[in-house]
Amino acid sequence: MEIKAKLIDEEGFNRTITRLAHEILEKNKGSKNLVLIGMRTRGEFIAERIKQKIKEIDNSEPSYGVLDVTLYRDDFRKRLKQPEISVTNITFDVNDRDIILIDDVLYTGRTVRAALDALMDLGRPSTIQLCVLVDRGHRELPIKADFIGKNIPTSINEEVRVRIKETDGEDAVYLINAPSKN
Repeated sequence: MEIKAKLIDEEGFNRTITRLAHEILEKNKGSKNLVLIGMRTRGEFIAERIKQKIKEIDNSEPSYGVLDVTLYRDDFRKRLKQPEISVTNITFDVNDRDIILIDDVLYTGRTVRAALDALMDLGRPSTIQLCVLVDRGHRELPIKADFIGKNIPTSINEEVRVRIKETDGEDAVYLINAPSKN
C-alpha cells in the first residue's frame, strides 16, 4: 500500500465528527425521533462517536444500532471466497423514525443500496438520511449523502482508507494508490 497523502489527522477526525453531529441535530431539529445506524465495520464506530457527541450537545441519547449488509450486496454471489457475515444489531422499532445511516466512505453507492434494502426489511422509517465521513465520488447508482465529513475527489486508481482507533489503532484518513488488479 503506497500512501499518497494523509488527508485527515486525529484532530481533524474529531472536528469532523463534532460538525456532523451538529449538522444532524440542526437538520432534524434535535434528536427526539433520531435513530443512528452504523454500517459494519467502521461505520458502526463513527455512529457510536456521533451518538456520544449528540448526547453532549443535546443532552439526549438517540437509539443506536449496527447493520451488516453482506447478504444484501449485489455482488454476494459473484465473490469467490466465503463472505464474512456479521450480526445486525437493531433492537428497536424503526417504523416512523428518522434514521441516520452512517458509513465511513461513499464510493459507488452499492453498499448504501444494500443497506436501504436491509432497512426496509426491518420496517418503514419516516426518513432515511445518509451520513458519511468521506465522499470520494465515482457513483454507479443515484445515491447522495445528506451529511458529508469531507469530499475527496479521487481518480479510479486511488483509494480512500479510513483508519479508526477501535479497529486500526489511529484516527486518520489516507489517500493511497489502489492495488493493481492483475
